[in-house]
Amino acid sequence: MTSLDLLPPQRSAAITELRLAPAEATWLRAIGLCEGVRVTLLRGAPLGGPLHVRLSTGAELAVDRELARYVEVDAPTDEVPA
Repeated sequence: MTSLDLLPPQRSAAITELRLAPAEATWLRAIGLCEGVRVTLLRGAPLGGPLHVRLSTGAELAVDRELARYVEVDAPTDEVPA
């Protein structure tokens, strides 16, 4: 297990848990970041900026790096995004 902010670029992992306050977790689930969804880290902005991720649903999002610290994911795979 690791967190989304530590996922290597161009690697995928499944979200296993949102370790956030209920309101924040509900918001993330509403935009598609929820348990069971595979997420691929496409790139991280320089200087600690947001992470550009693609969800298995096809959606692409910018996620605050601090928030990503509380999104638990399983072990990353070598899957490269299409």
